[in-house]
Amino acid sequence: MDGLDEMLQTEDKEKKVVAMNQKEEQPKRKQFHFWSVAGVDHKLKLTTSMITKLESKYKTNVINLVMNEGVPPLSVMLTIVQAALIPWEHGTSYKDVEKLFDLWLEQDGGDQQSFFKEVIVPLMAVSGFFTEKQTAEILESLEERASQI
Repeated sequence: MDGLDEMLQTEDKEKKVVAMNQKEEQPKRKQFHFWSVAGVDHKLKLTTSMITKLESKYKTNVINLVMNEGVPPLSVMLTIVQAALIPWEHGTSYKDVEKLFDLWLEQDGGDQQSFFKEVIVPLMAVSGFFTEKQTAEILESLEERASQI
């Protein structure tokens, strides 16, 4: 099995929702990032549960997975997207994400560089890994690298 499929099969079927008393305030960051594939918007955000599953799978922090030199391996990026989709699109398998990526490549003209820049980095930002300023700096750095290629 690929991605997180094996880990998700062993997950308990019962889930408890913890209600937290929160004041209704304006969110400090965007709630979600949307990945548009063939006209369908897919809601993306890593929950704490999914972050810990990724860290267990790869034995490292998620930031280390995506912020090494260059673009991360496609399999890592797709697994991160799978983890970000599952809470909102239950039962999403790694194969489902591969099919979405293929469709995005064919119908939306995507490529791995733009997938990293337009999907992974913003996804990491809404999931609390980067501030808005850090995200802007990362995207600017990616633009500079792309112009040198």
